[in-house]
Amino acid sequence: MARMVKEQNDLRIPAELIPYCPKCAKPMSMNLRCDDTFVQNNGWHTAAKRYKDFIGRHMNLKTIYLELGVGNNTPVIIKYPFWEMTARNKFAAYICVNSGEAVCPGEIQKQSICIGRDIGEVLSDLVRAETVLPRKALW
Repeated sequence: MARMVKEQNDLRIPAELIPYCPKCAKPMSMNLRCDDTFVQNNGWHTAAKRYKDFIGRHMNLKTIYLELGVGNNTPVIIKYPFWEMTARNKFAAYICVNSGEAVCPGEIQKQSICIGRDIGEVLSDLVRAETVLPRKALW
């Protein structure tokens, strides 16, 4: 894994570093909902239940829905639910950082901060600002 990170170029790794499945010998890929290889096992179901419980417990509390780099590949997983939960909760804020798709619907615009910049740059700016400016509560 460390070698993959070290040798990547333009978000690609050398072909010889791609891992292969020990059962079928096909190249392994990320666990995405793009085909029939998505793993939705007991661990996934346990995590999904914890997430649903957490969302339910915090539905009407001060909550920030922070979306970092989520595009429109699968917006029904993060983007649309965050928009809906923000709209339902007057104490919620939606924050989106995405260099290409920092948007929100008009219904939650007053509760939203959309930053159309590179995530790495934004986080670096926040770290620098933290050393200069004191923390301030959002509410």
